[in-house]
Amino acid sequence: MSVSIERKTALIVHPDLAMLSKYQTRLAAEGYTPIVARDLPTALLAMTQHYFDLAIVSSQLNEPGDGWPLAGVLHLVFPKSFIAVLVPGTDLMALQAAINNGVQELFDADHAPESVVAAAMGALNPSAAKKPRGRAHVQ
Repeated sequence: MSVSIERKTALIVHPDLAMLSKYQTRLAAEGYTPIVARDLPTALLAMTQHYFDLAIVSSQLNEPGDGWPLAGVLHLVFPKSFIAVLVPGTDLMALQAAINNGVQELFDADHAPESVVAAAMGALNPSAAKKPRGRAHVQ
């Protein structure tokens, strides 16, 4: 008798192939099946073919801000999925766009993919996050 283990699926949408590759490697190491897209049409096609548990989307695909509508559509189509957006700077407008599009997390575009994936995994599995071993004493 064989036991099938269902892997979770992640969508990464970023115009830079090097960044896509880094995210793909990190998410595969975390047990996800990564699906990558460099533009909006490819991302929409992937959405018709897969269910995504996690999505990491750049806010700037072809033009500044064109990743936000994609994040909003991901939120509507996959309401239980974790959606993160990479932004060039977390200002008030980015926070407003995140709220309006149902994004759970914003990450600065300059952050390393390793730290973004680690933070996303911590948000998805809070019980698996590392807990401090020592106790802090207040004097």
